[in-house]
Amino acid sequence: MDGSARIIEDAIARNRTLPGALLPVLHAIQDALGFIPPDAVPRVAHALNLSQAEVHGVITFYHDFRSSPPGRHVLKLCRAEACQAMGSEALAARLTQRLGIDWRQTSPDGALTIEPVYCLGNCALSPAVMLDGKLRGRVTADVLDGIVDACRGERNAGGQRAVQDHRDGEDRS
Repeated sequence: MDGSARIIEDAIARNRTLPGALLPVLHAIQDALGFIPPDAVPRVAHALNLSQAEVHGVITFYHDFRSSPPGRHVLKLCRAEACQAMGSEALAARLTQRLGIDWRQTSPDGALTIEPVYCLGNCALSPAVMLDGKLRGRVTADVLDGIVDACRGERNAGGQRAVQDHRDGEDRS
């Protein structure tokens, strides 16, 4: 049994007796692997006495579940009304154009997966993003570019790593 099969079986064993076990099982698999591999679907379905269609339906219904590996970093950009009013649509266009990918896709270098979200609960500091689980507010185009550069490991003009404290936009190189 390979590593991912062991993780899937362990997630099933730890959660199968819980009421409504499907979501906890799927979360455990994704937490461990970063996604839910297609070969998990029949194993989970069999263990929980569900059809494969039911398991697949839950995976595709909930936007947080992935069925392919994400990039090294996951960037979620808020697309809700408060963030839209503060410029998130321009940030969204800039992000997809710069990376040459669409939502829920990964950059060709494997560095960044981008996902739309519809409220991060940070409306007072909009527009907001979440990078690898860390919330950031008042994101400008320059701050967004800095986030992308840092994720891709790009260097600034002086050859130093382009890293910013994205909460205040100041360069911390």
